Amino acid sequence: MTKTTDDNIIGFFASFNFGENDQKLVKSYLWGDNGLKNRLAHLKWKNYGTDLKIILFQIYTKPIPYERRNLREIENYRRKEKSIGIPVILDHNFFKLSETDRQQFFAETIVDKLGLLELKVKRNKLDFDISRLIADVKKSLNYQKIEKKPVANNGYNSLWQRVKTKLNL
Repeated sequence: MTKTTDDNIIGFFASFNFGENDQKLVKSYLWGDNGLKNRLAHLKWKNYGTDLKIILFQIYTKPIPYERRNLREIENYRRKEKSIGIPVILDHNFFKLSETDRQQFFAETIVDKLGLLELKVKRNKLDFDISRLIADVKKSLNYQKIEKKPVANNGYNSLWQRVKTKLNL
């Protein structure tokens, strides 16, 4: 991991496999004028504890299948660096979303992944106020959980019904 010059708790890394347009778009979401880096820049590690100095969101754009299979939901805590990496995959479906839905995707993903980090913080007994960080991130990203409406049971909800329909059984 490279040394950072600022004391932001949240950082971003991006890996690209295909498409220059995709690179520009993702970079603008991460590091643009209204990007996530700037919107979360006021969150400093010193305000949350001493055992975690960087949470690195690792954005993988359209990863190859081998890479995708080997990514964890969240990496192990690195005690020497006081850091943790959190992979986020952007596949083809992300690029089909509207602008608003992409913003919502990033906000939901970051909050959900911080929920996973909460388990790591508790398990490793770290001096870190993850609940406060989550609340501050939600506030910074204007996060509002969108409840997904349940789908009516029309016979296609069960796996067996979908398989029968697909295979014409």
